Amino acid sequence: MVQLKNKHNGDVFLQYISLNDVNSTYVNWLNDPQVNQYLETRFQQQTLSSVTCFVEDILANHSDHLFTIRSHLNGHIGNIKIGGINKHHGVGYISLFIGDKTVWGKGYAKQAIQLVSDYAFNTLQLRKLSARAYQPNIGSTKAFLSAGYKHEGIFKDHFVLHGKSCDLIQVCLFKSEP
Repeated sequence: MVQLKNKHNGDVFLQYISLNDVNSTYVNWLNDPQVNQYLETRFQQQTLSSVTCFVEDILANHSDHLFTIRSHLNGHIGNIKIGGINKHHGVGYISLFIGDKTVWGKGYAKQAIQLVSDYAFNTLQLRKLSARAYQPNIGSTKAFLSAGYKHEGIFKDHFVLHGKSCDLIQVCLFKSEP
């Protein structure tokens, strides 16, 4: 099992997801309106069965890399994924959520982004990573920017949130950037 430890802070590390990680806590996160308000999973009720199928698909396809975000103090606190990988162009997309609300605002997302970015650049040999967020999702955008990502663009009125259109913010990081 691949485990990535942060060299700068020993509390956060990433582990490839396994079926053992699928439990009621994980499913409850995906169904929690505060946690899922900016996740596409909010459009369907999640169950142990649906999440198990999702993880099985990830494990079988080998094109996406899904990690659990873990804290030595709190265990599994969320997930982060490298998806949309195009090896010909050397690009991929990062998506994440922190499900454990007791650790929101503690910098764990930033640390997970740094770890997964390092893995994407140095192990997967990608040259550019991008991430997208609903414009009101300030926490996600801040985490990426504090991890070294730069604003790349705005897609005007790209999403519908609570019945109103909102912008999509795209950020990116190149391998050559610190």
